[in-house]
Amino acid sequence: MSRARQPPLVTGISPNEGIAWTKVTIRGENLGTGPTDLLGLTICGHNCLLTAEWMSASKIVCRVGQAKNDKGDIIVTTKSGGKGTSTVSFKLLKPEKIGILDQSAVWVDEMNYYDMRTDRNKGIPPLSLRPANPLGIEIDKGRFPQKDLESLFPGMSADFTSENFSAAWYLIENHSTTSFDQLKTAVVNLKKQANKKNEGSLAYVKGGLSTFFEAQDALSAIHQKLEADGTEKVEGSMTQKLENVLNRASNTADTLFQEVLGRKDKADSTRNALNVLQRFKFLFNLPLNIERNIQKGDYDVVINDYEKAKSLFGKTEVQVFKKYYAEVETRIEALRELLLDKLLETPSTLHDQKRYIRYLSDLHAPGDPAWQCIGAQHQWILQLMHNCKESYVKEQKGSALLHSPMLDLDSDVRPSAIGHLSQTASLKRGSSFQSGRDDAWRYKAPQQVVFVEKLTKLVVSQLPNFWKLWVSYVNGSLFSETAEKSGQMERSKKNARQRQNDFKKMIQEVMHSLVKLIRGALLPFSLREGELRQYGGWEMKSELSGQWLTHVIQTVRLSSESLTALEIPNDMLQIIQDLILDLRVRCIIVTLQHTAEDIKRLAEKEDWVVDNEGLTSLPSQFEQCIIRSLQSLKTVLDCKPGEASVFQQQKTQEDVCQLSIGIMQGFIDCLEQLSTKPDGDIDTSHLSVDVSSPDLFGSIHEESSLSSEQRLLIALSNCRYLERHTFLNIAEHFEKHGFQGVDKITQVSMESLKELDQRLFEMYIEFKADPIVGSLEPGIYAGYFDWKDCLIPTGVRNYLKEALVNIIAVHAEVFTISKDLVPRVMSRVVEAVSEELSRLMQCVSSFSKNGALQAKLEICALRDTVAIYLTPESKSSFKQALEALPQLSSGTDRKLLEELLNKFKSSMHLQLTCFQASSSAMMKT
Repeated sequence: MSRARQPPLVTGISPNEGIAWTKVTIRGENLGTGPTDLLGLTICGHNCLLTAEWMSASKIVCRVGQAKNDKGDIIVTTKSGGKGTSTVSFKLLKPEKIGILDQSAVWVDEMNYYDMRTDRNKGIPPLSLRPANPLGIEIDKGRFPQKDLESLFPGMSADFTSENFSAAWYLIENHSTTSFDQLKTAVVNLKKQANKKNEGSLAYVKGGLSTFFEAQDALSAIHQKLEADGTEKVEGSMTQKLENVLNRASNTADTLFQEVLGRKDKADSTRNALNVLQRFKFLFNLPLNIERNIQKGDYDVVINDYEKAKSLFGKTEVQVFKKYYAEVETRIEALRELLLDKLLETPSTLHDQKRYIRYLSDLHAPGDPAWQCIGAQHQWILQLMHNCKESYVKEQKGSALLHSPMLDLDSDVRPSAIGHLSQTASLKRGSSFQSGRDDAWRYKAPQQVVFVEKLTKLVVSQLPNFWKLWVSYVNGSLFSETAEKSGQMERSKKNARQRQNDFKKMIQEVMHSLVKLIRGALLPFSLREGELRQYGGWEMKSELSGQWLTHVIQTVRLSSESLTALEIPNDMLQIIQDLILDLRVRCIIVTLQHTAEDIKRLAEKEDWVVDNEGLTSLPSQFEQCIIRSLQSLKTVLDCKPGEASVFQQQKTQEDVCQLSIGIMQGFIDCLEQLSTKPDGDIDTSHLSVDVSSPDLFGSIHEESSLSSEQRLLIALSNCRYLERHTFLNIAEHFEKHGFQGVDKITQVSMESLKELDQRLFEMYIEFKADPIVGSLEPGIYAGYFDWKDCLIPTGVRNYLKEALVNIIAVHAEVFTISKDLVPRVMSRVVEAVSEELSRLMQCVSSFSKNGALQAKLEICALRDTVAIYLTPESKSSFKQALEALPQLSSGTDRKLLEELLNKFKSSMHLQLTCFQASSSAMMKT
């Protein structure tokens, strides 16, 4: 590790006192490693860096500026060592001024001062030198308004050189707070100045007195000679002789000193040339220095040197200076072109762009480089977006095998979000519909999803710098102080105000391209044909699932939030909100469509395992499928700040309502399909039932296969549960997630479910009641039985017992599947039997006494046995049957009827207990 350099230390200055613009030599230690390392130089608090000439690390030459302090330190500041210290000080002397009317025995030179702009010494004529403080005491400017003083002293002036000088005005303006003692001192100073002026005139006369006498004697002698010789210029006269003598003396002097003077002139010319080269070596070396600094990238040094050369030699009339300055301009023009190329080069960081714009501004480059950079950046972003699309489309079409669309850790998208989404999707779908495939399930991200991730990341990463560049362009922070002083910043701000609409169009074009590229990948039907050719081109083998659309929506939302954070106006981002709304609507539609397809496949998953309530897992699977579907849509349905509800459009409400109804109807069709399939199409090898009573009547066969009647009963039980629980729960979930038209969905679904329930019920009653009803008439008249001629009844005949046994078998089958269905089924079976029995009795033309007793015995036995399942219709049928019989007149017949009924009930007690059990269960329900 290299040691840090020590701070500069000034140990000597020569001379150590002098007036302003005196050239001094500073000596010390660690005074910098080179001219570029020198950052600051102050003497008595005045910045002397512009006149500083770095000679070595121990020597610097500069000129002292006009400082406020009379005495102060010499402070050197360098890049390598920082701010230094000084062990010596410099005393600034005030120059003694000569008034315009003051006499002097010597010639008074104009006072030199140093022009920092041109790096030249200029003279101030003596007429412009006036005493700044005639009183010789400290000036304290008062706070009196100038207007008040002008009104107080009309026509007067505080300028002591003016003809209308007012002493009172001068004292009020400059010495309003001066004490009386100080004013006394000022009077003494004025007296001293007056005495000094008088003494100066007398001293002048005394000092030149001998010279005056000698000049007077010489002039008198010449005058006498001329008077004696005459004043005419004639041959031989004194005047002619004097002229000849002077001419010979001049020629002799020229001959003697010609060679010496020639060598002197040549030496002076050489010396002057060397002085010019030394004095203006900055200009002569500048082209080469510019070339070197450009190669090193020290553009700041080049610009500073160019500004210095321009201020010194920009308007020079010296030909050699013109020539070299023209060479400097040529190099600077090449630098402008180089910087402009670097500025427009992409990709580039915002820092570099600002730096190059500032350089071009300081170099007074033509045009508006900042706006050119903004335009180039805009075109580059658009090109990046289209290149991104083209690369993914090409990859999808021809390079799918070379690059897997799996989202892995080295992708440019968010692997954690994708991984979570894949895991969630696998869990949601695989748990119910992909059992046995969970281990092999791997979700691959579609190419369109990866593209949207890449595209949005590209825009979010590039647009902030683009926006910040514009903001800097508007507020003028791109330009340096030099540009601000030259008025270039104000011109730039004016240009920015005029180009606001152009920049707004640029942002809108980027937003439109982003949205249309996403639409081309995910919603191609929303683009026009011409737009589809430009922004589309994807192979739509299958539409994205709702899970992937949900992920895309989240991606676009995050991008929108990032752009909003840049304080981009909302009207420019509204098109993204419209895209999000369309994606949300499409996600809901696709999710519901896929849910409808999954519901249709539920028939394949029916295991016919019946629980204690006579239900299979199908209703629960149906409800869970819809709940999972709605939960997957929760983030889609929720409105983020600035987003509208997905149901704000009437068409969306209607489409979602129809799809929801279609999902419910699809499950109802699934139930119907399962219950009406032929026996051979149903796999019931895994049938399992949970019964609460022994299977006495063989309703479930030994091979554990389901009959069509049993499937009907299970379907009826499921329908009953759907109507009372499932559909209502689903309606609550629809309302919870903000669905519109839930009442319509529920109403239509309920009506369709009730229609299916009624069809299945009628089908089951037809299967069970028709054989029983059909067996009554053959059983009644078996053995050529005749109501007109029959024996005294000894009991209920077998046909009725067989009918009761068949009814009990139906009861047992229904009870095994679902206890809740027993009353409904048994009531309809009893209605059918009673109606048929009533018809048969009414068809008998006449009864004998024994025949009437036998008929009444059988009718009452059947009626009393199924009394708990009697309905108004069945009661009416039994009543009509009994009314068709002759009345029993004797008490003996009635007693016999009662005995025979009791005997029947006693003999059939075991068989009839099922009705009692059903009764207690029915009462509980």
